[in-house]
Amino acid sequence: KMTQQMRDLQLAQARKPPGPSSPNAAKRLYRNLSGKFRVNYTSFDEGSLVGRGEKEKLRKSYLFQSNAALFEAVELQDLDRVQEMLKHYSPEELDLNTPNSEGLLPLDIAIMTNNAPIARALLQAGAKESPHFVSLESRSLHLSTLVREAEQRVNELMAQVVNEAPNADCSEKEKQLKAWEWRFRLYKRMKAGFEHARVPDAPSSVHLSVASSTSLQVTFWEPLSVNSAVVTKYKVEWSCSPTFSPLLGEAVIDKLKDLHFTIQGLVSGTAYHVRVSAYNMKGWGPPQASTPPFAIPSNWREYDGRAPRRRGQAEALDHLLGQVKTVHQHCICHEPCKNQPQSRKHSVSKSLKHLFHPGSKFLKTLKRGLYLTAIFYKDDNILVTHEDQIPVVEIDDTYSCLLMQDFLWLTKVSCMWDEILWLRQCVTVSQSSCSCILQTRFKMLLAISQMQGLLGIQDLGQVFFEPIKDKQGNILIVTLKEVKTNQTFESVRWVPICKLQSGRKSVSSPEEPTALDTLLISLQDKLAYHQRSSHALSPGLYLGYLKLCSAVDQIRVLVPEQLPNILCHVKIRSNPNISREEWEWLQKMASVEEPVPTEPETDRSQNPLFQELQVAIKELMTLVNIPLQEAKDFRLYSQEVLDFGDQVSFLLLLPPSDDVCTAPGQNTPYTPRSGFLTLPLQIFELGEE
Repeated sequence: KMTQQMRDLQLAQARKPPGPSSPNAAKRLYRNLSGKFRVNYTSFDEGSLVGRGEKEKLRKSYLFQSNAALFEAVELQDLDRVQEMLKHYSPEELDLNTPNSEGLLPLDIAIMTNNAPIARALLQAGAKESPHFVSLESRSLHLSTLVREAEQRVNELMAQVVNEAPNADCSEKEKQLKAWEWRFRLYKRMKAGFEHARVPDAPSSVHLSVASSTSLQVTFWEPLSVNSAVVTKYKVEWSCSPTFSPLLGEAVIDKLKDLHFTIQGLVSGTAYHVRVSAYNMKGWGPPQASTPPFAIPSNWREYDGRAPRRRGQAEALDHLLGQVKTVHQHCICHEPCKNQPQSRKHSVSKSLKHLFHPGSKFLKTLKRGLYLTAIFYKDDNILVTHEDQIPVVEIDDTYSCLLMQDFLWLTKVSCMWDEILWLRQCVTVSQSSCSCILQTRFKMLLAISQMQGLLGIQDLGQVFFEPIKDKQGNILIVTLKEVKTNQTFESVRWVPICKLQSGRKSVSSPEEPTALDTLLISLQDKLAYHQRSSHALSPGLYLGYLKLCSAVDQIRVLVPEQLPNILCHVKIRSNPNISREEWEWLQKMASVEEPVPTEPETDRSQNPLFQELQVAIKELMTLVNIPLQEAKDFRLYSQEVLDFGDQVSFLLLLPPSDDVCTAPGQNTPYTPRSGFLTLPLQIFELGEE
């Protein structure tokens, strides 16, 4: 079979241009080819192509050149070029796992020439070994055949070059001879690499942790030895017996971008032993037992059988809202509510054309009152009216001091933008009490409806955590929304933020800017806050620091500027689960009122969580600028673990009870460094959702 393959290769070479005459020539060849396929084939003028068949031919030619250039780059051990091609092209475009005419894959060449960097790059991209090598004997036979037939071809070409008179054909044969001599040396190097390789050592370390009440997380590291061939896959085995007899299960991991595996479907409360072994072209190496030697799937809630805090809460709130709406069905406001879909349709049909309609009710200046502005942005552009103004509507022209409770009520309303008409009609009925608070909130709902109608957009986004005030008596409430889709709006004007800021003619002095001027000056900061407040933490267990400060009308919480929707925190580990055994240890520590662990103790040195907490507490104290000795009076919140979904959980670090919440006028000897801010507690709770 191999002889037939080589004959086919020789016939193909007789029909195509000669191969590279030397390694340098081969290098030039694949670089020329790669330069040609660097341009995507879809960028050609499709009008010049005749039918779909020709397009398909062009595509296949493009993919063939990509595949050939990758083989050349691997054979010439050009790591930079291999990485560049893997970065710009998908495995499918490169035909990464399609054997060449010699029955080899790029990964085969890399591992048999013992080029570990290229082999690792290929493995992370999803490269596989050739399926033809089902045994050591088959691989050895295949390599011997390649070497023998390459040597035979070299001898044939050498005889032809020696016996023929110098002419054009002779020059062509000399080029072929040089190319085959180079390939002969490559195959000999691959054969020698295979013969001198040995099975891999055991993985250098295997760490076992409890991922949930029915799963375990296995993390492992490469063998330390550099004398064996490149490892191409790993095997994870688990059993209830330390002798691994009987074996309960095994899994082969050939995707080596991340060296970890989660064993699912285990029985809670049962001890499992785990071991991992590595594989290379010479076979499987010895297994490495995990540390600790076994683990028991469990979760901290099993300690007292506690149900998840938020189980059913969303459904209960939806049911409660439905009941409230049912009660209001027979109110005066119910009839207008029936027309809501039609009104909304009419509003949407107007869309954003109102931004440029001369009769729109957007304001250009503020005249002592309470106002609402909506900031819609996309990349570095912002949505403006036909007069290049940020959309602003009036809430109340007689309202000179915004009560914090009204503002916080509005932030909760922002969770129900689609229900504004219904809320407004219900508040209308309730105005018989002539409550000033209800009148103010009704005007807020009116302003929101006006903004939604003028923009033709229901969702106005997130309310910024504090209104903008100026010395002229103006108060500006700001909503922020990022437009991420490629949706196009007719006649919409997007203006670069820098152009809007530089082009505005201020009517105020730099010493006493108006609320609108202040908004424009701080616009980038507000947009950055809005983007950061939607970022999510990577999976893991975190240590959070709870610090509050109170004022006359609100309580504020300390948060980092980079993640204002999360408490100040540091990451403890990547596994978010707290096992039952770990939670029992935390409960014992809390029951004897021990201080927070900051110094190691010999009897606890074997507790991984204790060691992880030590590191995390020191890092957190440095982050919030609190001397480490002060942490001895801090406490770990031991009532529960705060779970945010299945992938993120928090342990809370609390200051002494008298210092959890700083009262107005109370001295705080330790203040965090720059990079922190305080949010109203209600705003933080909304952002946390």
